[in-house]
Amino acid sequence: MSPEPRGVELPAGFVVRLHDDVVPGAVLRRGTRVLRMSSAALAMTSGGTVTVADAGSAALAGRLLDLDLAVPVLDGAGGDVAAALTQVTVVVPVRDRPAGVDRLLSSLRPALRCVVVDDGSLDARALADVVGRHGAELLRLDVNRGPSAARNAGLRIVATPLVAFVDSDVEVTADAVAGLVAHTADPALAAVSARVRSRGGQRWFERYEDAHGSLDLGPVPATVRPWSAVSYVPTACLLARVDALGAGFDEQMTSGEDVDLVWRLLGEGRRVRHASDVVVWHHGRTTLPSWLGRKWFYGTSAASLSRRHGELVTPAVLTPGAATLIGAALVQRRWASAIAAGVTPTERVAIVAGSVRTTSAQGAALALRHWWPVAAAACVVSRRARRFVAVAGAADAVLARARADTTLGVGRFALARRLDDVAYGTGVWSGAARDRSVRCLLPQWITPRRVSSRRAEPS
Repeated sequence: MSPEPRGVELPAGFVVRLHDDVVPGAVLRRGTRVLRMSSAALAMTSGGTVTVADAGSAALAGRLLDLDLAVPVLDGAGGDVAAALTQVTVVVPVRDRPAGVDRLLSSLRPALRCVVVDDGSLDARALADVVGRHGAELLRLDVNRGPSAARNAGLRIVATPLVAFVDSDVEVTADAVAGLVAHTADPALAAVSARVRSRGGQRWFERYEDAHGSLDLGPVPATVRPWSAVSYVPTACLLARVDALGAGFDEQMTSGEDVDLVWRLLGEGRRVRHASDVVVWHHGRTTLPSWLGRKWFYGTSAASLSRRHGELVTPAVLTPGAATLIGAALVQRRWASAIAAGVTPTERVAIVAGSVRTTSAQGAALALRHWWPVAAAACVVSRRARRFVAVAGAADAVLARARADTTLGVGRFALARRLDDVAYGTGVWSGAARDRSVRCLLPQWITPRRVSSRRAEPS
């Protein structure tokens, strides 16, 4: 897990608010995450907010952000939008796609300085004409080197303290960039990403992507934390402090370079946030083969990320109790259920219930997504395996659709979701075969010894 942020205190007047689903009290609880509160910390959080006034309140507010128990309150923090935008340079890595660049620059220029990095376009003139018409800067790479190298080339000529990496297939406004700048009121923040949604799909798989896109990390703001619901953020629209990025992206990585960058920042003790209040729009793939190919491509990054970041890459995080629950579901015997109930703690019922929900979701994801080849082979020879996969697949699709904003029918939504899982899982196995390592396919085991209690103690 990432270390505590370096000794950078939040400024006086900075306000954080507890997440809406945090259960307050002497032990703050959000899902399976808990924080024991001292009496002083408890007094500071009365009313659900903490305003930084001294070192103690700054430490508490920072701790709440780090554990994703609270969100920053940024009303009015952006100040003068025009002044905020002078601190930012937008870098757009692209190969061809002049229409997308035209659309993007139309919404950003002249409010923002924009650098378009031509990553070896086949029709360089068409792209140059678009960039010139909007008065943006063009940096030409004669050989296609990939998005990481293109972003780094742009980063090297940025003179502002902030850089915004924006892909050419994304719609974003200057106001949205200003919304991301507001988050830099937190001095420990290294990077912040907008919520990246898809829209306008007509075919069934496009409508599924609109409701459940791979780049969409959801409507709830979050501090990025390994092994959490928001464990990374994409670079489709990412604002970062230039001095935090160092050499930038790993140019050896053809996919997953955004995850690698974020995890390196977290490893240095910096904060990264998902700003769901800032929404940008992504234009996805418009054919079924290209859509599935993109899912496969995302999956291939797991092996190279595992080689660089070890246990942070895992299809599931299991405790002995969680493994027992999944085993009981697979065995489908009364005696197995009795054993699972016997090893599950009865105290703190709400926490245990949350753990059961998480375990159920992880078990389904293993069978349907990451380990689907194993599950498919088991279904050939085992009726219990077929029953488990059928129930898990149906429940997963129904629950996911219920949470999504879509009118797509249950049948087509379920089909798209299973194809999504199979394509991504195939990519994971392909990457593992390429690297000759199954490490990215193995769950992480959390023993009681590794689970330490946390306590908020303002100094």
